[in-house]
Amino acid sequence: MSLSKRYRTNNTTRVKQELSGDSRPMLLSEDDIYMFNEGTHYRLYEKLGARRATVNGEDGTYFAVWAPNAQSVAVMGDFNRWNSTSHRMSERGRSGIWECFVSGVISTVYKYHIVSHYNEYKMDKADPFAFYCEVPPKTGSIVWDIGYQWQDNQWMASRKNRNRIDTPMSIYEVHLGSWKRIPAEKNRSLTYRELAPLLAGYVKSMGFTHVELMPLMEHPFYGSWGYQTTGYFAPTSRYGTPQDFMYMIDYLHQNEIGVILDWVPSHFPSDNHSLAFFDGTHLYEHSDPRKGFHPEWKSYIFNYGRNEVVSFLISSANFWLDKYHADGIRVDAVASMLYLDYARKEGEWIPNEHGGRENLEAVAFLRKLNEEIYRSFPDVQTIAEESTAWPMVSRPTYLGGLGFGMKWDMGWMHDTLEYMSKDAVHRKYHHSNITFRMLYAFAENFVLPLSHDEVVYGKGSLLGKMPGDDWQKFANLRLLLGYMYTQPGKKLLFMGSELAQWKEWNHEDSPDWHFLQYQPHAQIQAWARDINELYKNEASLFEQDCFAAGFEWIDANNIEQSIYVFLRRGKSTDSVLVVICNFTPMVYQNYRIGVPSGGMWEELLNSDHEKYGGSGHINKTRKRASKISANSRPYSIKITVPPLAIACFKNATRK
Repeated sequence: MSLSKRYRTNNTTRVKQELSGDSRPMLLSEDDIYMFNEGTHYRLYEKLGARRATVNGEDGTYFAVWAPNAQSVAVMGDFNRWNSTSHRMSERGRSGIWECFVSGVISTVYKYHIVSHYNEYKMDKADPFAFYCEVPPKTGSIVWDIGYQWQDNQWMASRKNRNRIDTPMSIYEVHLGSWKRIPAEKNRSLTYRELAPLLAGYVKSMGFTHVELMPLMEHPFYGSWGYQTTGYFAPTSRYGTPQDFMYMIDYLHQNEIGVILDWVPSHFPSDNHSLAFFDGTHLYEHSDPRKGFHPEWKSYIFNYGRNEVVSFLISSANFWLDKYHADGIRVDAVASMLYLDYARKEGEWIPNEHGGRENLEAVAFLRKLNEEIYRSFPDVQTIAEESTAWPMVSRPTYLGGLGFGMKWDMGWMHDTLEYMSKDAVHRKYHHSNITFRMLYAFAENFVLPLSHDEVVYGKGSLLGKMPGDDWQKFANLRLLLGYMYTQPGKKLLFMGSELAQWKEWNHEDSPDWHFLQYQPHAQIQAWARDINELYKNEASLFEQDCFAAGFEWIDANNIEQSIYVFLRRGKSTDSVLVVICNFTPMVYQNYRIGVPSGGMWEELLNSDHEKYGGSGHINKTRKRASKISANSRPYSIKITVPPLAIACFKNATRK
């Protein structure tokens, strides 16, 4: 085997491999290596890792791994009885990439045995680019072909019309391991293929447009819910093979349900078999613990200033969009990436070059991530879970934004749940919790989240947060869901909340599906289904979610009665909905509200309807608008205001 030659181009060291006498498959070209080192290779999953190949007529597997500070690297596994010396890899010049071809190996469990240049460090590492892994607690990587015959062509061709900010997006957040378990079989989780028809059928019947799957990238600790990722290119094997996961996504797509994947580039766990201290040095993580270790989560933080790490992470995001047909990526814990002092005390963090607390390397990474995703996949969405007032998170990078398509509105979630937790008699003292949002509601493209984070760690279920007796609790929950669905912004609801769970979520148990045999829970589910359908059918509730023209207050100042009246507008002048929310248990007859036009107004939906468990204070007949000014509107109608409820009205003469 001939030696590699090094040469320089534009002051950048590149590697050129002589072909004479070399039996290795040329999966990694010199340009691939150059782009990887430069931080501009965004399809590394096509080059690194374990890939089946044919060399000189022999079938086998090509292995390639990045370990620039290794003295030696060997691949070992079932195929060689885990011998750490028999299949040594060779470094491509001084690129830091080690490679070898093993003939006859088509499928095997394997790891890399790495001997570092430093401190005689030796460790057996899983493949960072593995497509498939052993079922935890085992930690080996598996050589795997991820070929699959997709049947979702119709969805993929039409999704550009389904993921825009002017289309309805009602997201059902799911933890697959606990969505439905089988008590008769030791409470086991369902497999991907078992889940496919059940999840698709349920989500479609409930009127949700998308599912958001909590992280399914491989993770060693089930109790981390996937947020401690070790396999950035491998779906967890707990529920089946990569093809099984593809089948589930394919099935959802064929049922016109979009799939958003939770993705965690903010930190990774310290497990010895994974990325941490990979080649005896801080390769993936920043070497200074003030930037490279997360004190709150006890995990490592990626070194966003390292080109190869940028290539690794962007390749991971692209991988799920490319090979798994994901319709969006929800990026976890963005705030922890943006701020150098996140969860740190004074003296525990390093200012940036300008003396500030912003992580400039992470900012540059996030901008590059979004630019690349939207360049390659313009019909998907990237969604930031960002909990601070960082400006322009969901604005284009050419305007100075971070480039995300959407952002979770954590402020709305916090203010609303705090307000709803108050007894009705005290809500008038917290009136601004509801009105404040409209001061910033259109500064970003928002998603309104009632996520898993709000129903764990002693916070109680959504139903449990509601004040009052049981009837008031259920009425308050209906009001909360109705209020969310009529506010500007896309919607996200965590599984079980639509059933009116009494207990908070536990990842070891399913939601209380059996409670649906009891009327109050079945009625909440029916309300969630109907409010979803209203949301999807009324353009006024989604077309201008992200524009101020889509919302107007009719009455934001009725503090004493805790009543709010507003309207939503679509793009058409006929697309208008008037919404009234009463956050007290009082009923008001002949209550006059201003409306934008004359004619007949009819009630489309009322959460106090008896079929939802309400007291039946509904507006059965259409209301003719009088030319009597109210709330600064030229016309008005008199209605019955239901207790702890929301009611929606539409001009019936403009249909």
